[in-house]
Amino acid sequence: MPSTVRSPQVGEPLEPLPREFAAFMRPELPGLMKEIRIEVTRAYPVYGRLLNGPNADAIRQGVEEALAAFVDRVAEPDKNSALRDELLRKFGRVEAYEGRELDTLQGAYRLGARIALRRAKAVGRQYSLSPTVILAFADALFAYVEELEALSREGYVEVQSRASSEVSAVRRQLLHLILAAPPLPQATVSGLCEAAAWPLPAEVTLVALRSPAPDHLEAGLAGDVLADLDIPQPHLLVPGALTPDRLAMLDTALAGTRAVAGLTVPLAQAADSIRWARRVLQLIDEGVVADAPLTRCEDHLVTLWLLSDPPLVSHLAARELAPLDGLPSSRRSRLMETLRVHISTRAPAEQVGEMLGVHAQTVRYRLRNLDAHLGDRLTDPEHRFALEAALRSLHLRDGDHTE
Repeated sequence: MPSTVRSPQVGEPLEPLPREFAAFMRPELPGLMKEIRIEVTRAYPVYGRLLNGPNADAIRQGVEEALAAFVDRVAEPDKNSALRDELLRKFGRVEAYEGRELDTLQGAYRLGARIALRRAKAVGRQYSLSPTVILAFADALFAYVEELEALSREGYVEVQSRASSEVSAVRRQLLHLILAAPPLPQATVSGLCEAAAWPLPAEVTLVALRSPAPDHLEAGLAGDVLADLDIPQPHLLVPGALTPDRLAMLDTALAGTRAVAGLTVPLAQAADSIRWARRVLQLIDEGVVADAPLTRCEDHLVTLWLLSDPPLVSHLAARELAPLDGLPSSRRSRLMETLRVHISTRAPAEQVGEMLGVHAQTVRYRLRNLDAHLGDRLTDPEHRFALEAALRSLHLRDGDHTE
């Protein structure tokens, strides 16, 4: 049965698209996403900066949702698009915060549509689809772009209409630009600070908040704290370090909202502070770091470092532990856990046994097995360090190994 795509302008169905067309287009989405990203950032360099900034994941998610929702609508006309709608509104908010007109975003949408149409024509040739189907796709696609533009316009107008004052709007824009990558010139930031009546601090602490942030939170913040609570990853910028007074202020303002405080860094490194804070939030979700009302990155620096690049950890572990690959899984796990405790504590067999809950003689037997399999790796300083880093990382990522 054919599906129809409606234009938000006239509300009338367009020419029907066969639902099978979604099956042809869905495998094309990853490649299409990559092609759109390349061509849009080439045509609009400002989006290249945003895609390398602290909100890059949220932006990519929004683009992916917009593409997937169109294909889903062809396959399932009644499928809910609430997530896509909110992400598109947030795109509009970002444009307003950064002081751009909507023309730039609309141009990017239309460029993306032209790229998608080009890909659809290639799919049409591959599957011998009729020109009528491709024309119907083009009509539906550009009507869909109008829908995306309308959603983003809602977010854009919302920001403009609810800004309590010009200073408030400038402060929001200032926070957005402080976190830009690469950092803006000092003169630009200083000028915005003057317009926002915000003294430029030498150091800042970024705080990542669990989404969604409550509406009342901003009212409890000190006057010099910058906040952005509307994006998928809400955050605060606190000038200076988290002194006892600052911590008390955050405790009152957060009122149950979970948060992670990044490291206190020079202003130019603010994007690093929020990136680390968001990574710890992710590790909390994964059960690696214990949850708390306010978690501090400085208490988890080694964990952050060891899990900064999980795929690389896997490759390092595979290389260093390759001599154990031929062993049965349970035996390999026991040897790895014994080696982790032994190599990280440098404790004698009796203490390692106590930590593992096994007899010291069992530890000695396992260490002899490890020496037989790993040989010089246990005495060579570089390999020994790599082994320790890999084992610690695996232990953090995967939890306890089977005893």
